[in-house]
Amino acid sequence: MDEFEIARLQREIQQYLGLTAEQLRFEFRQLDGLTRLDLITVNPRHQQSFLFRYETGRDQVECLQKMLDYVKRFRDTESSYTVQWRSPGDRELHTSYFRAHNAYEALDKLYFGRDLNAITVFSVVLNPSS
Repeated sequence: MDEFEIARLQREIQQYLGLTAEQLRFEFRQLDGLTRLDLITVNPRHQQSFLFRYETGRDQVECLQKMLDYVKRFRDTESSYTVQWRSPGDRELHTSYFRAHNAYEALDKLYFGRDLNAITVFSVVLNPSS
């Protein structure tokens, strides 16, 4: 495993997205003989985490390279969605933004790693493209 290449790719992804190290988590796991990378974003305001995208590959470097290729083009290939939601016991309505192929995929990213009852969704809106 090339730790320097992994660190370089992670830094490049972070810089391309314009996020800090605290706002991104790179989570690797083995799945059916492949490596899976879940790229998680953390909102600094309410500290909630959401799936940005996942990739699979032979190893961590291949996953990171695929992720870098994706972040360079995702704004051109996916639609923008606005989701308004609230956690139980939280009085504030939150607004989060997702890039996805459809509303179901945007909701999958919102609910990733959560119980379906952990968040109440009030609206999912497809944003106009510019």
